[in-house]
Amino acid sequence: MTTSHDRLLRPPKPPAVPRGLLTTTLALLSFVVPLSTDMYLPGFPAMARELATDAAGVQLTLTAFLAGLAAGQLTFGPLSDRHGRRMPILLGTGVCVLATVLCALAPTLELLIAFRFVAGFTGAAGVVVGRAMVADLATGAVAARIFGILMALGGLAPIVAPLIGGVAVSGSGSWRAAFWVLACATALVLTLAYFTVPESLPAEHRQRTGSPTSTLTGFADRLYLGHTAVFGFASAALFCYIAASPFVLQNVLGFNVGQASAVFAGGALTATVSSAAATRLLARHSPGLLLRIGLGLLLAPSAAALLITFTGQLSRATALPLVAIGFVGLGHVFATAPALALERVPHAAGAGSAILGTFQSILGASVAPLMGIAGKYTALPLFLGMTGCSLIAVLALMWTGWERGLKSARR
Repeated sequence: MTTSHDRLLRPPKPPAVPRGLLTTTLALLSFVVPLSTDMYLPGFPAMARELATDAAGVQLTLTAFLAGLAAGQLTFGPLSDRHGRRMPILLGTGVCVLATVLCALAPTLELLIAFRFVAGFTGAAGVVVGRAMVADLATGAVAARIFGILMALGGLAPIVAPLIGGVAVSGSGSWRAAFWVLACATALVLTLAYFTVPESLPAEHRQRTGSPTSTLTGFADRLYLGHTAVFGFASAALFCYIAASPFVLQNVLGFNVGQASAVFAGGALTATVSSAAATRLLARHSPGLLLRIGLGLLLAPSAAALLITFTGQLSRATALPLVAIGFVGLGHVFATAPALALERVPHAAGAGSAILGTFQSILGASVAPLMGIAGKYTALPLFLGMTGCSLIAVLALMWTGWERGLKSARR
């Protein structure tokens, strides 16, 4: 039950903006990150050849983006608590367009890694501040439904990104084409945000003082930390797939570039449909229950795929259905875990969103290069990583206390 203290801390609703328009705009802003991580995946093998590197070297470009994403969220989240939501979104997304153009022009792997870091740092603004805007407006099941809608709409990005990237890479013969398309898409999102994003945090409710240390002390809440860990490690399982799938799909399962892009898009579509279904189920079931179901659907098929890989029986017929079930679980987790975490910190939604997203990005940046350590022709690191991350996410939810988490979810 929300206390009067929480109601005083939570800012009033901003001037009326059609919820559908705002949700769509926030979803498009969140497109920047999955577009940036997924659109150039079909070009990984070509990038390795042109830049004279191996799988691990190419995956460092993904690690750099995720590291920048982590640092950017820690910067833009608290910044939005002090200066409002609109300005950081426009500033960050604008610089992200420029950084993406520089990625397309990068002559060496080292410069590409540097520009990818900048793109991740500035692209973080739309994601972290967008989550804070949701927390400004809603809590509990209502917030979970909005996050589910964002996930469902945002899920279109990883569906179309590898397809567009595959067409761009195949049609032009160069991985650089994917970055040119990405820069144009990000510029269009920036234009839309300029005309449609409102200010959801009134000036009188902004934080004017306080050090980063004092800000962090407000987040020592078991339910916040536990659900943040759940979200982070479930996302890490996804990043294992993002980093390893171009090589596993093409080199292990024998798909060509176009087929691999279609398979990747199919997984994203599965997560999108799952998240959309979760928003409907929230009318009858608590977010905590759906979160538990989602984690089970993520862990079980990952462990099964790992066992099949160990026995040498991995094939398209065994791998693809198990991965699809895992994506169903991810859709449920991503629709519920952020809402359950952020409802615990209504006094600083921007910083709370920053910690949530930074932890996600740090874990993603950590697991991505590990996917290439065994070479280009094995799926073992992929399913070992997905299983390990999923198991830790389950343990993190257990640490919060099953009953405490369910009681919080019903508030």
